[in-house]
Amino acid sequence: MIDMKRIIVPIDFSDYSKKALRYAVEFARQFHAEIVLVYVVEPVIYPADFSFGQVAIPSMENELRERGEEQLRKLIETEAGQDIPARSFVRSGKPFAEINRLAKEEDADLIIIATHGHSGIEHVLFGSTAEKVVRKAPCPVMTVRDKEKEFIQT
Repeated sequence: MIDMKRIIVPIDFSDYSKKALRYAVEFARQFHAEIVLVYVVEPVIYPADFSFGQVAIPSMENELRERGEEQLRKLIETEAGQDIPARSFVRSGKPFAEINRLAKEEDADLIIIATHGHSGIEHVLFGSTAEKVVRKAPCPVMTVRDKEKEFIQT
């Protein structure tokens, strides 16, 4: 028997991550689990000049956090509705580290994350958040790819 109480769903508001959320809603419905959405804002660093070094832009980060909180609330309303318990968090930092930290803090049973399918130079330059989450996660991780075999109706 699978006892699933809490599912973490990283959201970056792309269609890919919204698809992962739809998977999470179906898992939550089937296992009577809670969904915990997380949006991670990476700190914005601006290279000011050589005398001061790098400078963070807190106002831009605050705006991203506020907008993220509002969009997460809307996603919960539209995707989870009233029948699926759902909460959300906005974190600052490296996405893979914050996702895994939240999964540990919340004692998550599963992470459902979208993979954007970058390859070649994009993968070399940016790496894969999903890949890093899989390697370091404190619980099982399900990756959802675009245009692959579907087992839920989206």
